[in-house]
Amino acid sequence: MTVDLRTRYLGLELRSPIVASASPLNDDAATVVLIERAGAAAIVLPSLFEEEILGEELGLNRSLEQGTETFAEALDYFPAVEGFIGAADRYLIGLERIKAATTVPIIASLNATTAGGWVRYARLMEDAGADALELNLYHLAADPHRTAADMESADLELISAVRAAIRIPLAVKLSPYYSAFANFAVAVVARGANGLVLFNRFYQPDIDLDTFDVVPRIELSQPWEMRLPARWIAILRPQLGRAVSLAATSGVQSGTDVVKGLMVGADVVMMTSEVLRRGPGHFATVEAELRTWLTEHEYASVEQIRGSASQATAEDPSAFERANYMHTLRSWVSPPELTATSPSRPVGPYAS
Repeated sequence: MTVDLRTRYLGLELRSPIVASASPLNDDAATVVLIERAGAAAIVLPSLFEEEILGEELGLNRSLEQGTETFAEALDYFPAVEGFIGAADRYLIGLERIKAATTVPIIASLNATTAGGWVRYARLMEDAGADALELNLYHLAADPHRTAADMESADLELISAVRAAIRIPLAVKLSPYYSAFANFAVAVVARGANGLVLFNRFYQPDIDLDTFDVVPRIELSQPWEMRLPARWIAILRPQLGRAVSLAATSGVQSGTDVVKGLMVGADVVMMTSEVLRRGPGHFATVEAELRTWLTEHEYASVEQIRGSASQATAEDPSAFERANYMHTLRSWVSPPELTATSPSRPVGPYAS
């Protein structure tokens, strides 16, 4: 039996639901070609960061103006800079090269924190050939003077501004930390998002005990991390309807992970960490595993399985909400050696 893997995401026709999410591998045209050949149905480019653009511009200005406050003749040290190839220019050049080398949809990515002139880069990405744009909202609510409503309002304004600047489909990549996530997700769609990507992973800094420096530590995702996006996609799918695209990302490693994402209602399932571990060829492995599972369970297409375990179709819809917490706690069984050696120690869900 031939299994039909075709799906739609952000209005784009894809050969399968397996998408390469933003990754350092996706920054090089030659590697992107390998990723496409291995089976990725679409490719999300690494994000262009607002801070990176501003940092380069400020650094250049400081260098050119150094000494001018003391020595008037310093104004003549350097010739006028008529053209400067910065982070944004390099990103757009890379986008054009990757687009020219591939046939699958290429999704550009913006990681922004403010509206205003920044949305200009969204338009430039569209002009450079991007088939869609993923707006990556990543920030910490660390200012005690800004309320949750303030933070959400700023994000919604940014989404509206980007939506107004482009004609191509827009996906918004969210974190799970909004106070009332379902409400915010609906508001994001109302502001013009064609799809949601769940979820953004927050990388936590570490402390170097020798230097006392705060240092970055990247941890590749693990399979258990997929449970959070799967839970929310299951809840949101019946609320948002099929007109809104949903992408599951974080913790995807195998074809059965893709199956789980489809079952809760995702249109596509995105993968990065396992590809970084195993190389671009892992896309072919995951697609083969997906085909095998669907064939063994007598599904002719991914459309047949999509949403079969969402909150609207699950036998126990409460399993995605508070009841899941209670059942999870009560599912714990202490190891025999622990109960045997410490009979007076409380065990079970209410042990402390």
